[in-house]
Amino acid sequence: MDEPTVAFDFGRMLFGDEPPLFLLEIVFRTVLIYVYTLVLIRWIGSRSIGQLSLVEFLLVIALGSAVGDAMFYPDVPLVHCLLVITVVILIDKGLSFVLTRSPSLEDAIEGKTVELIRDGVIHHDVLLKANFGQDELFEQLRMKDIEHVGQVRAAYLETNGNVSVFKASDPTERPGLSIEPPWDVSPPATLKAGEEHAGAVACALCGTVLTPQPGHSLPNCPRCHSTTWHKATGV
Repeated sequence: MDEPTVAFDFGRMLFGDEPPLFLLEIVFRTVLIYVYTLVLIRWIGSRSIGQLSLVEFLLVIALGSAVGDAMFYPDVPLVHCLLVITVVILIDKGLSFVLTRSPSLEDAIEGKTVELIRDGVIHHDVLLKANFGQDELFEQLRMKDIEHVGQVRAAYLETNGNVSVFKASDPTERPGLSIEPPWDVSPPATLKAGEEHAGAVACALCGTVLTPQPGHSLPNCPRCHSTTWHKATGV
């Protein structure tokens, strides 16, 4: 039968029952778990961490776990907790020091800002590489009062997962791919390559706008080779 926990047993509170060498094992465990978690968070993408940088996000969850356990678990010695906190802070400080002096390492850990839209045309290959869905992009654009992609001069996916949007100087001068209302709410009419259509059309994949000559059929998109078109908005 387990002996009851003795309150204010300072030997147990501070050091526990493990040998002193176990402190070195804690350092090894902390570094290994920190690096492994850093790699996993980098892999799942920056959208999962919101406004924090990847390193800041990892610092928050690491400190939260270390501090919380020692507060109310009697079998977690305080010295072990303090050691974990110290190692995490030292790793964070070391990373910050290195990242400010190594742009290439900063890009590898934090990621890079990438351009998603330029002059009303979506870089679909960049979306795929960034694992950023078209629906997610359109949602971010609608939140910034964008009705069609032609209104966008430039849009960038930032390292924290947010999308920065810069509108064209005259949002009415260029037609574009409609994103309002959302396609889930009201699917736009679809046109296929080979069909005849009079009027401006926008590629459903990248937003490239074409105006076929009367009597001519729609081609594949000259930019992304998509065969699907929608009527352009803002004509």
